[in-house]
Amino acid sequence: MLRFMSVGDSMTIGSAGEHTWRYRLWQHLRDTYGGPFALVGPRETLYDKATDTPTSYEYADPDFPRAHLAGWGEGWLHMAPLIGEEVRAHRADVLLVSLGLIDLGFYTNAEQTAENVARFVAAAREANPRVALVLLPVIPNVRAASDAPFAAQVALFNDLLAKTASDLDEPRSPLLLASPPASYDINHDTYDGTHPNTSGEHKIAAAFADAMHQAWDLGEPYEAAG
Repeated sequence: MLRFMSVGDSMTIGSAGEHTWRYRLWQHLRDTYGGPFALVGPRETLYDKATDTPTSYEYADPDFPRAHLAGWGEGWLHMAPLIGEEVRAHRADVLLVSLGLIDLGFYTNAEQTAENVARFVAAAREANPRVALVLLPVIPNVRAASDAPFAAQVALFNDLLAKTASDLDEPRSPLLLASPPASYDINHDTYDGTHPNTSGEHKIAAAFADAMHQAWDLGEPYEAAG
């Protein structure tokens, strides 16, 4: 059985009432992977904006394996110290990682954030030397659209992420850089300039699914449904 762990920030955990891109990817893998798989991780909840806590189970459709490692306001800085233990505990085979916006916005510059990526990869591999990783660059967001220095940091980090993925890739533990969704539009694919709506969820899921299909022949190309 192939065990996928989604690792991310608010765009990955999602909030009460949403499906999440995790759900969209699960639907896609269920229909196209052709083998047994599971979504794993230490957390299952959504973020509850009313209480400002990650305690909601109010998924738009709760009937799917909801396990993940994602947190509202968390970044590479927060996940690097956690990932080894969680990979080991949940026997993760593939990490699907969408992080960086929080780091750049509040904690670390592009170079420091890239250093935390390397720490994250090293810790994951220490726990499972054959773990595979798919990394999504920071995708368009409202702050980058209006804050030029921040946009420059995002662009630099994405360049450094690509270099890190290339430098650290190895046959027994492949490190894959997903392509940002080419048509992602903050005015149409988010509800607030950052967090994905339904079309945004599909596009993020597609970024991961298409990367795995193209590089590893896993599943099929993503086709948004419904």
